[in-house]
Amino acid sequence: MSAKALERPRVTLVVGMAGSGKSSVTNCLKTRGESKGKRTYTINLDPAVKRTLYDSNIDIRDTIDYTGVREKYNLGPNGAILTACNLFATRFDQVITLCEQRSAHVGHIIVDTPGQIEIFTWSASGSIICEAFAASFPTTVLFVIDTPRVQVAQVFMSNMLQCLSMVYKTKLPVVLAFNKTDITSHDFANLWLRDMETFHAALGGASSYAADLAISLVSTICEFYSKLSTVGISATTENGFDELFEKLTHSTI
Repeated sequence: MSAKALERPRVTLVVGMAGSGKSSVTNCLKTRGESKGKRTYTINLDPAVKRTLYDSNIDIRDTIDYTGVREKYNLGPNGAILTACNLFATRFDQVITLCEQRSAHVGHIIVDTPGQIEIFTWSASGSIICEAFAASFPTTVLFVIDTPRVQVAQVFMSNMLQCLSMVYKTKLPVVLAFNKTDITSHDFANLWLRDMETFHAALGGASSYAADLAISLVSTICEFYSKLSTVGISATTENGFDELFEKLTHSTI
C-alpha cells in the first residue's frame, strides 16, 4: 500500500446480517480508536434505528424522515428503508465533500449500514455509496458475523455466501469479524474455513439437498475462503479490537 494511501483516513463500511452487532462494533471502533488518539468520523446510514450507541457526525435521519417516507409512499418497513437510502444516495456527493473537508484531521471514517444487509448490498444506494468512498479513500468492508448463531453449519455457509457476494459486488477488501466471542469462540469457524472435511463432518454427514449444496459450495470456493482475513472480537468486552485495527489498516483485495 502506498504511503499516500496510508496518510488518507481509512473508511470502514460495517456490514453484516441483522443482529450481528454492527452498531455495537461501530461504537467500539469509535471509542477504542479515540482512546488511542485516532480521531474518528462516524456516519449512520440506518434511517429506521431509534437510537444509536454512538454520536454520529453524519446521520441519515437528520435528512430523511423514515416514517414520513413510509407513509407518503405506502411502503412496508424494508421498502421504506430502501427508499430512504436511495433518496439519501442522490446527495451522497455532499457526504464525500464533508469527509474530504475533515480528512486532514480524521484518521478513520466509520460507516454503520442498515440492519438488513440486502438493502445495502444489492441496492442502487449501496453501490453508489461504496463506489463514492472507494474513489476518494482507502476503503474496507468489515463483515460482522454473529459467532454463536453460525455454529450451525448451514447458517455459517449462508453468512459466507453473503460475504462472497459483498466481495463480488463491491470489489473492495473484506475483513471478516466474528463478533460475540465472549459467548462462543470463533476457532470452529477458522477451522471450517480452511478444512473442507471438518466442515463436511459438521454437517453431520447428512445426505439432504441443503447439506449436499453446502458441501458443493464450500468445495468450489474454499480457496477464496481460506484467504479471507479473519479476526475474533467482542463488542461487549472489546477483546480483539487491536488485532482488528491492524487488519483494517493493512487490508488489500
